[in-house]
Amino acid sequence: MGTMLKIDNINVYYGAIHAIKGISLEVGEGEIVTLIGANGAGKSTTLRTISGLLKPKSGTITFEGKEIAGLAAQDIVKAGISQVPEGRRIFANMTVMENLDLGAFIRKDKEGVQKDLKNVFERFPRLEERKNQEAGTLSGGEQQMLAMGRALMSRPRLLLLDEPSMGLAPLLIREIFSIIADINKTGTTVLLVEQNANMALSIASRAYVLETGRITLSGDAEKLAASEDVRKAYLGG
Repeated sequence: MGTMLKIDNINVYYGAIHAIKGISLEVGEGEIVTLIGANGAGKSTTLRTISGLLKPKSGTITFEGKEIAGLAAQDIVKAGISQVPEGRRIFANMTVMENLDLGAFIRKDKEGVQKDLKNVFERFPRLEERKNQEAGTLSGGEQQMLAMGRALMSRPRLLLLDEPSMGLAPLLIREIFSIIADINKTGTTVLLVEQNANMALSIASRAYVLETGRITLSGDAEKLAASEDVRKAYLGG
């Protein structure tokens, strides 16, 4: 298993706030890796930096051997990384279909796009039933599925998920997580940021714990789930 994404000692600032303090992490090809931590620990900032929405002040981010820190966000999508942002951020006044088409905007392979659309509809049947509806009329769970479907339409090799369980009912959270595991089994590597540490650790192979911009623990997801410190701090143990 090769290393797909390698972050080396990045520092990121939000204005004067030193949000990410020299973190390093890696994601191997085919893995689900999760970043867990309290609100404000820097999890979303890390994803936003990988996807090009923020620029690190120092440090390197390499994806499949190429340096991507500082590239424009759309060039990072072209390189094979797609992000499902926190709060879903779909285009509410456009239809489900138009949202999915937008996910494929960088692609020229019409047949491949049709095939991926079929896959998205197989994975999310509710989206197909509602494909001509305005996205703003969907439930929260359906909007999360649409945001994931849209990201998959760019056929990413690495999928970044920012708080996919946020605001969803427990039953839907389980459904979304089983879909994430399934997306991973069919060949997409996943980096997952999640407040629901229990769910995240249950599907991840490895995990990093982020506290106020620093990684304080990392390792095998099962081992971290069993660790006293992690249980006390994040698993309601």
